[in-house]
Amino acid sequence: MSRPGLVIGGYTPDTEGSGPGLTVARPHADGRLEAVAETTASGPSFVVAHPRLPLLYAVLERAADGGLAVFADDPGDAAPRLLAEHPSGGSLPCHLALDPEGGWLAIANYGDGTVTAYRLGADGMPEPGPLTFPHEGRGPHPDRQEGPHAHQAVFGPGGVLYVTDLGTDEMRRFLPGMRPHPDGPVRLASGSGPRHFLHHDGHWYVTGELDGTVRVYDGEWREAGVVRASGAEGDNLPAHIALSADGRHLYVTNRGPDTVSVFEVDGPRLTMAAEVPSGGSWPRHFAIDGDRLYVANQRSDSVAVLALKDGLPGPAEQALEVGTPSCVLIR
Repeated sequence: MSRPGLVIGGYTPDTEGSGPGLTVARPHADGRLEAVAETTASGPSFVVAHPRLPLLYAVLERAADGGLAVFADDPGDAAPRLLAEHPSGGSLPCHLALDPEGGWLAIANYGDGTVTAYRLGADGMPEPGPLTFPHEGRGPHPDRQEGPHAHQAVFGPGGVLYVTDLGTDEMRRFLPGMRPHPDGPVRLASGSGPRHFLHHDGHWYVTGELDGTVRVYDGEWREAGVVRASGAEGDNLPAHIALSADGRHLYVTNRGPDTVSVFEVDGPRLTMAAEVPSGGSWPRHFAIDGDRLYVANQRSDSVAVLALKDGLPGPAEQALEVGTPSCVLIR
């Protein structure tokens, strides 16, 4: 039998959730997901894999003492094994990223906006003395933008680290070696609340959690286009964004309408191609694996499976029960 292919992270009872920590699931040919193992951890809300070594890293989204967990992910073990925990350098860490060489690990702490960077040793373990980068500022939304809220960290072209700050409507930038960019952060649309983003073919695509949009920026960070993330009426808080392998389709999860939107991509131009139910409530992160899209529906305690045909998702076929899932990693 093949090795299980998904690791699902989420919230646990001590972080206002109901999940076990990490859940390992095996996808079957008929689309069904089978949970095969669990690893206890405290609120591992986002999980990434080392580019070469059998290691996983997760933020532990705790309010008082946010953490970073390192897990062994050996092929012979059914479930990841906790190796170490380290401070996240801030409160409520919600995202982390590794550079392509596996030399640096960056953490976005939502609670206080601090960005933390650990240098990784040859064995993939965080070295002592992490760098921490606090921030300040606010945005026009009184409830959500009272201060900085770092939300997603991504290593982009040239090894530059980009971090969205939902609280200050900025894209923060760090040059290789974790040196703050001399020109400072980039100002994005006021009140948009930038959450998740990606770079493709010279353009940046950014979800606005607070204004329900997807905005497109060119290589100089000039706004080149904007669309509503959902065609549904009412409030929408877009969450994750990802691109199909061929670059033709852009996918966005919508919390509120509880849908997945699909846009055809033509440079800065985005055209809505489909919007389908997410198969649950409050879709957060999702992952694409071949002709399947796996959606973590946080409030319905499930990971839904949507089949893709010509890049477009059909109705949810299956759902795996998992307490308050927030992240799906294909490994």
